[in-house]
Amino acid sequence: MSETSQLPEGQVIDAVEKNWVDSWAPAVTRPYLRLSRADRPVGTWLLLLPCWWGVLLAAAADPAGLGWLDLWIIVGCAIGAFLMRGAGCTWNDISDRKLDAQVARTKSRPLPSGQVGVKGAVIWMGLQALVSLAVLLTFNGVAIALGVLALLPVAIYPFAKRFTWWPQVFLGVAFNWGALLAWAAHTGSLGLAPVMLYLAGIAWTLFYDTIYAHQDKEDDALIGIKSTARLFGDDSLWWLRLFMIVSVLLMASAVIVALVPDANVMVLTVALSGVWAFGWHMVWQLRRLDTEDWEACMRLFRSNRDAGLICALFLAVAALL
Repeated sequence: MSETSQLPEGQVIDAVEKNWVDSWAPAVTRPYLRLSRADRPVGTWLLLLPCWWGVLLAAAADPAGLGWLDLWIIVGCAIGAFLMRGAGCTWNDISDRKLDAQVARTKSRPLPSGQVGVKGAVIWMGLQALVSLAVLLTFNGVAIALGVLALLPVAIYPFAKRFTWWPQVFLGVAFNWGALLAWAAHTGSLGLAPVMLYLAGIAWTLFYDTIYAHQDKEDDALIGIKSTARLFGDDSLWWLRLFMIVSVLLMASAVIVALVPDANVMVLTVALSGVWAFGWHMVWQLRRLDTEDWEACMRLFRSNRDAGLICALFLAVAALL
């Protein structure tokens, strides 16, 4: 892994090469945008895609199909995902600033590297959360309540790796909440289908974040940080296959529960084809995984944006039929 001293001024070690923050953003804003991980956008996608799954599956199950309200839900969730991912990452970095200073991949982040102070980070976090709240308030009451409730797992997640070997579960609970919220934003209620979709997302998070955690396992072991990568060790491939299977089965079940009552074979076929493609993308990842190669782990982790987007695109087609 490259040393921080070899990076352009202020750039984070695992930032996307030639990202817009380090290339185009005004210098004064860069530390705060880095704090929000705007230079590493895959996390925003991984937070956003379950939202899109939820609203698109709800629209596909609705005889009225995709409407103008759904287009706002799609756009509103995109804005909210960017802002709340930024606020969540800021909170994570405030909580982890001393630990991050001891890990090679994270010591270049704005707080441990001194680019931003804690007070400035807290203000930045609050601003992002307030704008996100303004977007949330445009949705119905059930979705608003779910959005407020989502703050609980977000608040807990940074501390999970201190007391459990399964912090990825807490990340999954937080990152996939949008599947419930966006479904409720369309329907005004919840049911079995969105819950199954939510659980599928949690299994998917266990899959991709275990791959991600393999980058830091040596440093984590030295400072006592727990993760599924350390827990599974040489058995990681077996567990990743399990998470993949569980995610695909739960997602397929969610699609069936949501769409079978309408008995539209074409819509059901298209939606299930998306689940099938989603699963095959994870198979492709496993065939290329080397848990000892941190760069390969990062590439495969980032490729999960494509896995989730494939599923969303098929659900969008199903909603338009």
